[in-house]
Amino acid sequence: MPSTIRIGNQDLTVDVSSLGAEMQALTTNDGRSWLWTGDAAFWTGRSPILFPIVGKAPDDKVAIDGTVYPMAQHGFARRSEFALTASTATMCRHELAASAATRAVYPFDFLLAVEHAVEGRALTVTAEVSNRDQKAMPFGFGFHPAFAWPLPEASGRPHTVALDNQGEPGLVRLEGGLINPTPQPSPFDKGRLVLDHAMFEQDAMIFPEGAGEGLRYGAEGGPSLRFRFENLPNLALWTKPGAPFLCVEPWHGTAAEAGASSELSRRPYSSVLAPGAARRFAFTVEIS
Repeated sequence: MPSTIRIGNQDLTVDVSSLGAEMQALTTNDGRSWLWTGDAAFWTGRSPILFPIVGKAPDDKVAIDGTVYPMAQHGFARRSEFALTASTATMCRHELAASAATRAVYPFDFLLAVEHAVEGRALTVTAEVSNRDQKAMPFGFGFHPAFAWPLPEASGRPHTVALDNQGEPGLVRLEGGLINPTPQPSPFDKGRLVLDHAMFEQDAMIFPEGAGEGLRYGAEGGPSLRFRFENLPNLALWTKPGAPFLCVEPWHGTAAEAGASSELSRRPYSSVLAPGAARRFAFTVEIS
């Protein structure tokens, strides 16, 4: 059965489940809750880890060196039991190693380590993917955290996403869960986006490049969450229209493009790790 560990300090408390190494709660010392609750009426996820793919594959199948394997949306890590391998009052580390079950759908010897650590009013989530095999290993990786919308004590206030780089990144949309690569006009104006649930009637807003390495999600005149990203060039924003959450999703890899190859290594922004190599991804969220 999954277990949950709590870490924290005088400012912040974080609960993490062994199932998927998924954060379950993010709470400040004043009792305010910043993470989505996972209400099944809308979406049971809270902060899933996406590996070895981000998004969907055509017919829920990927090809690896020409051999086809079943692969559910966002991969198998979020439904896998991780082992707790280290913890302190302010940090916990979970690991998922290759097994007979994973090799049946992803034929590699890998290690996925996920660490949650708090410092002050900031949480950093770090993932490291290691290739312990004798052959090159393709994969995609992403974070999928969902935060309250509206933020605590900010009901009725406009909520915005403001990019640190003040960019206007191009937008692409999904069709049947796959990327339609035709670019659409950016909804950002000098790096600023005023959120509206109508924006999500066509599913997620995906920005394959140009969103930069940081942003602020916040309520005008109210609280905000400050994000910094490491080695995560793609960004998605998603909710279900009318649902009280916003997912701020930094990725390295996206869903497959409609009509394109099903080869995992050819998916947009896929990583390919050499034998013995490792790659790190991280995001930090600070509450203000």
